[in-house]
Amino acid sequence: MASTKEHMNIVFIGHVDHGKSTTVGRLMFDSGNVPEQEMRKLKDLAQQLGKGGFEFAFVMDNLKEERERGVTIDLAHKRFETPKYYFTVIDAPGHRDFVKNMITGASQADAGVLVVSANMSDGVQAQTKEHVFLSRTLGVNQLIIAINKMDMAKYDEKRFNDVKTEVTALLKTVGYNPEKIQFIPIAALPGDNVFKKSENMAWYTGPNLYEALDKLDLPEKPTNLPMRLPIQDVYNITGIGVVPVGRVETGIMKVGDKVIIIPGREGKGVNAEVKSIEMHHEQLTEARPGDNIGFNLRGVGKKDIARGDVIGHPATPPTLASEFTAQMIVLNHPSVITVGYTPVFHIHTAQVACQVTAILKKLDPKTGQTVAENPDFIKNGDAAILTIKPMQPLVIERQKDIPHMSRFAVRDSGTTVAAGMCIDLVEKKI
Repeated sequence: MASTKEHMNIVFIGHVDHGKSTTVGRLMFDSGNVPEQEMRKLKDLAQQLGKGGFEFAFVMDNLKEERERGVTIDLAHKRFETPKYYFTVIDAPGHRDFVKNMITGASQADAGVLVVSANMSDGVQAQTKEHVFLSRTLGVNQLIIAINKMDMAKYDEKRFNDVKTEVTALLKTVGYNPEKIQFIPIAALPGDNVFKKSENMAWYTGPNLYEALDKLDLPEKPTNLPMRLPIQDVYNITGIGVVPVGRVETGIMKVGDKVIIIPGREGKGVNAEVKSIEMHHEQLTEARPGDNIGFNLRGVGKKDIARGDVIGHPATPPTLASEFTAQMIVLNHPSVITVGYTPVFHIHTAQVACQVTAILKKLDPKTGQTVAENPDFIKNGDAAILTIKPMQPLVIERQKDIPHMSRFAVRDSGTTVAAGMCIDLVEKKI
């Protein structure tokens, strides 16, 4: 059954061991999104593994395994509903999955929950800073702050306020407005203020985490921007023909529209007409941002279209870049990045080798201020402005024009080494 509620993607971020997975698991279980018998099984499993108390974390970790095995159907049913929205929850264990999820595929987060531990030795840590900066760079404009492990801080209001002050200072450095952000004291393991109001913190009168989710604003659907639909897969269906599938990022696609596929065959663009559109086995007359659709095109052969191509309207075609300027943050590189480095860039559904041709500036990741011009190299934790040259035809857009098509992750030897966005480009005429 398609839900009539509005859909949002939400990511849970924060430093390792601050309780992200346990918070998600507790939220899903207490709100009835995970059945009792499944929870019992996870509890037994946690005890067998000598990890009593990890059963809530296993709710999401279970999903992660399913994700790795590619069982996407099950994942779709593990969605999480509140009275107002239905959410796709993205649990962000380390930065690798986080970045990959945030930037590639359909899981661009509309909002985030930053989990910070109130335990005396915790508070704001390295990954707390990195994830906050990353969220900002990647366009997660709404945050909720869950100050977790209040049980370990003896439910002390002063400790909550101290951590809140620390997080507020961090949020300001990257340009979030703390006035607009809900701070909630929670204890995910015992379940305080996650789904049920806590008996232990009478001093807190605001919403619990579950209630705060419904206070998030639905992001505007970018229907006013030029149409962009990155192709995820292409099927050849007997009796129908070529059926590409993908998610509409911006704009509107209608049956009968004339469209252009870029780069398409030989990088020259391919013209076509939209014959039919289908979503969840229902025929549609039009598809809007966020819709995952399959569609049939007139005038297109199997070899004309592939994963990573982008569909647009001929009057405002997708932009092919011969080079682009990127603002990027290095997350997890084993040594240093220098001019000539040529890793794989994941941009929407495209995976293209791109070469760093110049490192223009090194920035302070917390403030965005320039700390060095034309440095020889950048390393973990550095943010920078670079010039990048794609090794084969690539569609990417400027952040200021179509932000949804500007973000990328950089992967090398199976790990995500950097993330960023395109701030300018040199267009390649077809």
